[in-house]
Amino acid sequence: MEKQVKLFLEFLQNEKKASDNTLQSYRRDIVYFNKYVESNQLNYAKMQEEDIKAYLEHLQEVGKKASTISRSLASIRSFYQFLVRNKKVKVDPTNNIQSPKIEKRAPSVLTAQEVELLLDQPKDVDLKGTRDKAMLEFAYATGMRVTEIISLDIDDVKLEEGYVVCHSGSKQRNIPLGTLALKALKEYIEEARPVLIHDETVKALFVNVNGQRLTRQGFWKIVKYYKEQAHITKDITPHVLRHSFATHLLQNGADLKAIQNMLGHSDISSTQVYMQFQDSGLKNVYKKAHPRA
Repeated sequence: MEKQVKLFLEFLQNEKKASDNTLQSYRRDIVYFNKYVESNQLNYAKMQEEDIKAYLEHLQEVGKKASTISRSLASIRSFYQFLVRNKKVKVDPTNNIQSPKIEKRAPSVLTAQEVELLLDQPKDVDLKGTRDKAMLEFAYATGMRVTEIISLDIDDVKLEEGYVVCHSGSKQRNIPLGTLALKALKEYIEEARPVLIHDETVKALFVNVNGQRLTRQGFWKIVKYYKEQAHITKDITPHVLRHSFATHLLQNGADLKAIQNMLGHSDISSTQVYMQFQDSGLKNVYKKAHPRA
């Protein structure tokens, strides 16, 4: 891919007469995209629409602004259009992807019933089902980002104490685990994971069927599969489970500061977006009772 990136930047400079600032912007976006492709063991020439969408979600998860994500998509789109023109790829995977709206939108959230339906789909009748059950229960129970979940090692889970140690850059936070998540996780760790891993030196908590650390792409596809099995029409991604986790905690009376800590938000304003999903009856009471409502 490095060779094609070099040719693409030369094309922008020589043919399109792009300014230095524009070139630097394209280079930054494409290099970051290339790192993601390599780290997830993907092939840039075989990327599909869902792979690009997963990358855009990754940018959102690591805190990129909508304007940055929109610019990144534009850079990637130009790159793939260049590849199509030069017959390096047949189809531009960005064709049908719309740029994210710059205004802050309400996060997509599942109802409690939809979450229950989704989590009921994996059946622990085989190794994969046991793993998937534990993984979905864990994602909803902790509200962790996908990149944080797939980065977890087995030693980060404290089954006896009932919490998980989440590492995010130089910071770490302890997140409690509910009864159902602990039960599913215990079964996976004791019964499925030892069979899935072929090398006892593997430290990853969640592994694929080859015994290697699960990738973000793999996680995304598993969630999509069970969403379809549950016949849920909403678009469900791993990040939607994170939004649902925060919203349901808030709706059930959890303290906003506690939710902020569990989500790992450095700024509480990021957590306050979930306030809009609070019980409408409570809002009505407030509007009627508060003199400055």
